[in-house]
Amino acid sequence: MNTKYIDLVNQTFYFPQEEFNLDNDNLRFHGIDLMQLVETYGAPLKFTYLPQISNNIQRAKSWFADAIQKTDYAGTYNYCYCTKSSHFKHVLDQALKNDIHIETSSAFDINIVEILKKEGKINNNTYVICNGFKRDQYVSNIARLINNGHQNCIPVIDNYEELDLLTQNISKKFKVGIRIASEEEPKFEFYTSRLGIGYKNIVPFYKEQIQDNKQVELKMLHFFINTGIRDNAYYWNELLKCLRVYTSLKKICPSLDSLNIGGGFPIKNSLAFEFDYKYMVEEIVAQIKQACDEEGVAVPNIFTEFGSFTVGESGGAIYKVLYQKQQNDREKWNMINSSFMTTLPDSWSINKRFIMLPINRWNTSYERVMLGGLTCDSDDYYNSEQHINAIYLPKFNKDKPLYIGFFNTGAYQETIGGFGGLQHCLIPAPKHILIDKDETGAIVTKLFRQQQTSEQLLSILGYQDEIQNNEFEKLDQEIQLQLNK
Repeated sequence: MNTKYIDLVNQTFYFPQEEFNLDNDNLRFHGIDLMQLVETYGAPLKFTYLPQISNNIQRAKSWFADAIQKTDYAGTYNYCYCTKSSHFKHVLDQALKNDIHIETSSAFDINIVEILKKEGKINNNTYVICNGFKRDQYVSNIARLINNGHQNCIPVIDNYEELDLLTQNISKKFKVGIRIASEEEPKFEFYTSRLGIGYKNIVPFYKEQIQDNKQVELKMLHFFINTGIRDNAYYWNELLKCLRVYTSLKKICPSLDSLNIGGGFPIKNSLAFEFDYKYMVEEIVAQIKQACDEEGVAVPNIFTEFGSFTVGESGGAIYKVLYQKQQNDREKWNMINSSFMTTLPDSWSINKRFIMLPINRWNTSYERVMLGGLTCDSDDYYNSEQHINAIYLPKFNKDKPLYIGFFNTGAYQETIGGFGGLQHCLIPAPKHILIDKDETGAIVTKLFRQQQTSEQLLSILGYQDEIQNNEFEKLDQEIQLQLNK
């Protein structure tokens, strides 16, 4: 009989897959021995597999390069990383190895840009696309960057007052973009995005505030919809409306030469995930070319701002199942040694689902369970997988610990969860591991942050003075010595 967990997976999905395979009884992720990771660092833990960031950037670049060649498209393609997906230095350092550009969303982003410039990671030729609602500090920081010579900084106008604010603070000629306030999909709570300027108002706005302003040069039209890039009537209809605005604006604005189609590429959230990225890119490029050809205007340079697609599939979290509670004749609760609300806040706040798989014991029989976190909040659970409408895991055995992994969690979780800050019920944030490859292709790991201590949490709460945790560096050194033996 096919009663083992591996049998269930083989009956339900194509397995193994590109990033997942088995080594006897244990799961490997991109060749990483996850049980060795647990044995070395313990659980709970979070990890970032840095090579996947470069891998996804290069995939997207190749799709656009192929589409441009196939359609004989005259414009260029520029990959921007949406920093709000993950601001961590190790993420930006890895992404910037791939000759990309940056999209920002708030004032402190510009401080990061300035640090990256000092380190030589970016230069004045790097595009810095500044989105978001801009007020004093953000405007001031953008102005400082442009006044200091970064002419490829392009603030994207979000509302009617921003242009005046920027003009007052910037001492030289500068480039701008305009964001389109796209219509939301029919089931959304409101009709039009709160971001940007309405379709019908963009050309009048250009004529009134930009056309005769010798200090400002319009270079970019920005288009993005909340649901992201999907092959459905809603997306193609909104893109077509955007292209009508672009061609109308291009006819009266020769300096306009770029179209930013935002982000929104989905990432893998199930072993059954399917998305034809190559087809979507080819169709988008073809639609842009066709619209411009029909109106007799030059095609724009294409910009994208992929955030989750860049960094999402690099992240993961591993937990230990501590205990099983049989609450009634149907519901078994596997309690993990952390909290979903604090470590995977998307799963709690917007019901987002990730790939969830056991790390070990694949050759044992399985059972249907629910997963509960450690907080005393009834919402701290994870109880349904998108692809099978239930969670099945190897049977709980108190003498044989079970570890489970959540994969492709690299976007937004740390920032939404308040990395390094207070956690619900004071459940400590887990340790965070960076995983990379050396020159020979061998896997190397590094402890980025130790699990939060009670002293750190108490200090935030004001119960004691700020503590310099020197024990962290000492522990990291001890672990590196152990790994090098």
